[in-house]
Amino acid sequence: MSSAEPTPDQVTRADRLSAAEIADVLTLARAAGDTDGADPFDEHTLLRLRDPEAPAVHLVARADDGTLTGYAHLDTTDPGAGVGVELVVRPGHRRRGTGRALARGALAAATGPLRAWAHGDHPSAAALAVDLGFARARVLWQLRRSLTAPLAEPALPDGVTVRAFRPGVDDDAWLALNARAFAEHPEQGRWTADDLRVRLAEPWFDAAGFLLAVEESSGLLLGFHWTKVHERPGSARIGEVYVLGVDPAAHRGGLGRVLTAAGLAYLRDQRGLDRVMLYVDESNGPAVALYQRLGFLPWSAHVNYHRD
Repeated sequence: MSSAEPTPDQVTRADRLSAAEIADVLTLARAAGDTDGADPFDEHTLLRLRDPEAPAVHLVARADDGTLTGYAHLDTTDPGAGVGVELVVRPGHRRRGTGRALARGALAAATGPLRAWAHGDHPSAAALAVDLGFARARVLWQLRRSLTAPLAEPALPDGVTVRAFRPGVDDDAWLALNARAFAEHPEQGRWTADDLRVRLAEPWFDAAGFLLAVEESSGLLLGFHWTKVHERPGSARIGEVYVLGVDPAAHRGGLGRVLTAAGLAYLRDQRGLDRVMLYVDESNGPAVALYQRLGFLPWSAHVNYHRD
């Protein structure tokens, strides 16, 4: 005689979470990330989750004993672009229908198109996406490279120097450059002063690792390489090419390669790291080719699913 199908845990909706509930969700996310090898939430979601004033829809799944077994975050700040969705189910409580219940709750709560990230391209997420009518729309690669291997040392173009970012001084000029460099990017190119301010206040921020390429004669910002270091108890430290951008007017001068090499050298020599990662859109052929020439190799994939 077969056993009964497990019943999914109860899902409730909230517009705000308490500090204790936020802490529970972050603990759940860490447990899932350690199990899956990929964190379930991207930086944008984590920043909004830690800000109790950020508007969002929260879907919370709990077992009968009150244990948090799943969570879905709906970013409703830009309905025109679609509602952003990320969800996670606690390891050990999976295959009970909780993920499906959270996804159906997201469908019911959304007022426009849905954009859902599956970090790590997990087969269960792909199967759920197909069942619920989502289409695979975008792939973000995580590439990695050892920093113990030799690094290229390309020369700076004539009249260009590299210096560290100056918080409170370079903010506006950098935002303008970022908008030009990522004019076609669905997220990065739309950063505001608040987006920058929040990240400058993060514990990981290191101004010395935020490198700017500057035209010596005018002081004009031409490009940048913002590095980041990930440190988690129980895990090895790893550097990140957090954001790398070059003004379109300065393309084809080799500045992207110079800035990449300078940031990698900083992570190795100043921060003592032996490995580094970055994220790049699969569709961005020139960037993928640049990073592969610099020794980066595919590590994992993150898939964005859309449903109109």
